Amino acid sequence: MPARHGRIHQINMVIYRWVRPHFDSFLRLQQPKVWALAIIAGIAGGLVGIAFRFTIGLFQYLWLGTTSESFLAKLATLPWWSVIVAPTFGGLLVGVILHFWKPSGRAGGVADVIEARTRATKNLDLKSASIGTLISAITLGFGGSAGREGPVVFYAAAVSKALFKFFELPPSARRTMLACGVSAAIASSFNAPIAGVLFAQEVILAHFAMSAFVPLVIASVIGATISRIWFGEAPAFILPDFTIVSYFEIPAFALLGIICAIVAILFQTSLIGSDWVSRHLRVPIMMRPIIGGFLVGIIALAFPQILGVGYEATDAALSGSIALGLMLALIVAKTAATAITIGFRMGGGVFSPALYLGAMTGGAFGVIAASVFPDLASSQGLYAIIGMGAVAAAVLGAPISTVVMIFELTGGFAFSIALLLAVSISTGLSQLAMGRSFFYWQLFTRGIMLEEGPHQHFARQTRVRDLMVLFKNDDIVPEFDISSSKAWLRSGETLEAALRAFDNSGQTRLIVLDGHEHIPIGWLYHIDALSNYNKALVEQSKEEHL
Repeated sequence: MPARHGRIHQINMVIYRWVRPHFDSFLRLQQPKVWALAIIAGIAGGLVGIAFRFTIGLFQYLWLGTTSESFLAKLATLPWWSVIVAPTFGGLLVGVILHFWKPSGRAGGVADVIEARTRATKNLDLKSASIGTLISAITLGFGGSAGREGPVVFYAAAVSKALFKFFELPPSARRTMLACGVSAAIASSFNAPIAGVLFAQEVILAHFAMSAFVPLVIASVIGATISRIWFGEAPAFILPDFTIVSYFEIPAFALLGIICAIVAILFQTSLIGSDWVSRHLRVPIMMRPIIGGFLVGIIALAFPQILGVGYEATDAALSGSIALGLMLALIVAKTAATAITIGFRMGGGVFSPALYLGAMTGGAFGVIAASVFPDLASSQGLYAIIGMGAVAAAVLGAPISTVVMIFELTGGFAFSIALLLAVSISTGLSQLAMGRSFFYWQLFTRGIMLEEGPHQHFARQTRVRDLMVLFKNDDIVPEFDISSSKAWLRSGETLEAALRAFDNSGQTRLIVLDGHEHIPIGWLYHIDALSNYNKALVEQSKEEHL
């Protein structure tokens, strides 16, 4: 018996020594707290999705008399001028809010969440997010041509940020909490929990960390469950069982991927161009949404299908009930209307418009394919759903989560081979032409270039003042002549510039001057610059592989 107890004790000790380091790491990363907070983030994401759609419907009811997203029949009964007045009035309300309460001049969206993941920003506090989300609700409720998913992601992430500000969490856990809000918001908006998890990892975290997976799933499942309780379990788009007629269509799907890439590139270029035009308009910030709303109303006189989120028109393209000429026209009209809506500082996102444009592109391609090869071509709806995924993946820079989302939105997997091919071609060509997704283009205009990698981003975001050693009262301040020496730095220069200066000078320390006055205020040591740079890279690597 003693020998048996001894063996059991030895086995227990082996298990203890094996498990203990992993358990300590689990606690050190505060995973129990993160898992618990993910539940709250999931509830918040689900409720935010419901509340946002309710608010959009409320504003829409004020001029259309209905809260339904299928409002084109009701719109046809109203006077023609209401199509212009509604988005213009919405622009007026947005302009007033921007003038008095939103100094950044934008409503906020996915790009702001990515920015918050990389650095501290005031745009993602609850007050700013509430105002920004209200702007988006007004925009969409009064007919602005944009998507509802970006604002929901923005507000849900702000709630998650408030949670980790209240609770003490390490930096990696804070980033995971931001992603939890996004995961729940996507799952709630699209009734797509798997895509919510993948989108949060692919777009927000920009890596697939195992430590983040469990809390993301918790938040996504809860967000989707709340949405299904409220809206029902049906996918966003109801489709018949599509199948590929012939594998001889594979070249056609590849060609569709190329065409979708062109549409995605033109869409992103239009968004960037409209933003540039808006920036250079010499009018008060309050006037830009009014001008934008008026222009959207003018377009809607001819093409009312571009108003709002546009799911009614998307459904029509998927069901094959839109004529070829109208689908081609709507591609141009929706691109212009969304570019004006977002560029002229009205609210909303780009997710739904990208799906819309993809559905129209694929639907039009399907009609043409059927006329050329009537015995080989699949249905118009199949091409529309593939186009929907291909354009959205290219614009969002999220091919994996977009493919999964299309499956969840439609409940179909039979066309997976065609969808994967078109999405890969479209994303690759868009990346070739644009260099980055639309979200990263938005960040690029703010001086944030994440696509160059975490090392470059950290080196450009960290300033000399963050690492320098200030002179003490009893230190002897060295004599310094700025005109005769190049071994110096300014406090506002970046770590990238400092490392380059150390390399050029060969010095182990450089004197730091005040940013405004040529007064020495401290030293920056080469070893401090290198150690902080290496520490940031190690932390990033740990987070991506845990």
